[in-house]
Amino acid sequence: MPDGVPRRTVTVDAGGNREEWAAYETGEPIVAEVRVSPPPGKRLDHKGIRVTLQGRVVTGGDKADFMNIVRDIALPGSLLQPTAFSVAFQSPGMEHESYQGAAVQVLYQLRIRVGLAMGARIERKLPFWVSRYESAVEQPPGQPLRMEVGIEECLHLNFEYTKNRYHLRDVVVGKIHFGLVRIALKSMEVEIKRRETVGSGPAAMNETTLMGRFSIMDGAPARGEQIPIRLFLEPYRLTPSYANVNNRFAVSYFLNLVLVDEEDRRYFKQQEIFLYR
Repeated sequence: MPDGVPRRTVTVDAGGNREEWAAYETGEPIVAEVRVSPPPGKRLDHKGIRVTLQGRVVTGGDKADFMNIVRDIALPGSLLQPTAFSVAFQSPGMEHESYQGAAVQVLYQLRIRVGLAMGARIERKLPFWVSRYESAVEQPPGQPLRMEVGIEECLHLNFEYTKNRYHLRDVVVGKIHFGLVRIALKSMEVEIKRRETVGSGPAAMNETTLMGRFSIMDGAPARGEQIPIRLFLEPYRLTPSYANVNNRFAVSYFLNLVLVDEEDRRYFKQQEIFLYR
């Protein structure tokens, strides 16, 4: 997407292929140059050249556009040689981030269409990536997360995370205190899980993905023992939490505490956290 300025790119899995897409921020102008070349030695008669800035939510086989901004960059005519056309979208208002999940995607692209005779056309699509950055000072204050986990007369522990809101390069800091241990535990770990909720109400569908796993203990803890937690989020390729994207889906993240006993039985306790970029 040439605009005269070197631009950062992101690596995207596009249909199983790794591609480099130009990266933009929400609200940033989109400036591009479209080059149209007729066949060598021939004239290209066209019915006009149009560029559309498109934003789309894809859920399964369903596609819903939330943005279609059209620019006609050439009136009907003929091209005798390769010709470049400039196009600009100065305030496109790309309010949603690009997103690629297990059940849903948010895609942005420029669609270039050259109209030909008899309703035929030449079309090219140029995808790009959009990110939304938020200031930490604009975020609501994080609250400590404190919960108790217990099995009557067998296990009792308290765990605490220092806050419930994190930016994507943050560190989750916490601790676990064992008050009663009468189960032969052999390990403990923290999982990061992502839940995609598509739709709303009774028809809503949830897709949960394990994004990462971090071991915090091997062996059996003693009563009164305290285990620290220090989990770096950046390596896990997370996204912000999304409460509602175009009235179609939401994305939530959870810290899942997992305890495993010597018979490989697993005990869970889950707590939602909120992420921002």
